[in-house]
Amino acid sequence: MQTDQGKTLDRIRAAGILRVGTTGDYPPFSRKRPQGGYEGADIEMAHDLAERLGVRVTFVPSVWVELLDDFLADKFDIAMGGITVTAARAEKAFFSVPTFVDGKRPLTRRELRDRFTSIDAINQPGVRVIANPGSANEVFARANFTRAIVTIHHDNASVFEELVAGRADVMVTDGLEADHQAQLHPELVAVPVAPWTWLEKAYMFARDAVMKDFVDTWLTTAFSTGQWQRALDRAMSAHSGEPA
Repeated sequence: MQTDQGKTLDRIRAAGILRVGTTGDYPPFSRKRPQGGYEGADIEMAHDLAERLGVRVTFVPSVWVELLDDFLADKFDIAMGGITVTAARAEKAFFSVPTFVDGKRPLTRRELRDRFTSIDAINQPGVRVIANPGSANEVFARANFTRAIVTIHHDNASVFEELVAGRADVMVTDGLEADHQAQLHPELVAVPVAPWTWLEKAYMFARDAVMKDFVDTWLTTAFSTGQWQRALDRAMSAHSGEPA
């Protein structure tokens, strides 16, 4: 990982490639298409960032449990795709200004909508909680649902199918993801409660102040012009009604 101040951008430009790490399993931020390639709000922004730098973009697949290790192993220059700012990540990397502020909310089948309206209601014997591995969702589940049955599903892309199929009862995830997955799966509903946590999404890169200034300036402009919101709106509506 490049840590010398001002060197990160020089290296990216010299290579002619911006390497973007992404999991591809977190729409509307990042989704791997079945036919190949990626799409989503952060994917669109990655293309724009590369264009601003005058380089090509290449996407490097990663998984949540290995995302920070892959970054530290210099497998990519920047992580994009709904990355939550955590203390462990912030200790080793810089984050951009937040792209999205969110909080944890429950996602469940429609018939259970009125049952899982609080942490205590979920944290009961026999309640089957599901989460994806290496994620803030797993941390939240393990910390808060000590009496319930917690299952860590191997794949974030298919974890919601476990709810649909009735093999799990509830998943507590980022509010935007809960809303989006309920849009994609008519059997599911994002329980209408106030968020139970506060979290920020941002882009993760080397601890290089010059890189951070460049990314933050670029993002601030994207916010002020509505570019970021348009990218998010397009990603939210792109697959409504399409099975995940």
